[in-house]
Amino acid sequence: MTTNRSMLALILIVTATVVLSAHHSPVMFDRSVRKTLVGTVVEFAWMNPHASIQLDVPNESGGTDRWGVELGSPNSMVRTGWRSSILKPGDKVTVVVNPLKSGEFGGIFVSITLADGRTLGGNAVN
Repeated sequence: MTTNRSMLALILIVTATVVLSAHHSPVMFDRSVRKTLVGTVVEFAWMNPHASIQLDVPNESGGTDRWGVELGSPNSMVRTGWRSSILKPGDKVTVVVNPLKSGEFGGIFVSITLADGRTLGGNAVN
């Protein structure tokens, strides 16, 4: 019985380690590149484990591309000046991201300039 419990504990630890390392891995983002997106907020999701912004960005062919931007946790964002009401659908913003390496329309948040000119970064509010 002790062996079964030990094996179960080992399996749970290994599984949790794999899941957590995959979730928090920055490997999918190209941290050496910064891309500036000028667009319109479609959705701002204020939820754990990460907040996110869906942004429509005009493209060269006259249409729009829907970009997904991953932010930090709401708990850490509040400490740097963010509020759940800071972005609304229709807001015009400029967002700087480290884009996905895959070339898909997504990235991890670096900074944002709001329509009123305020700039929020990952660790500071200007």
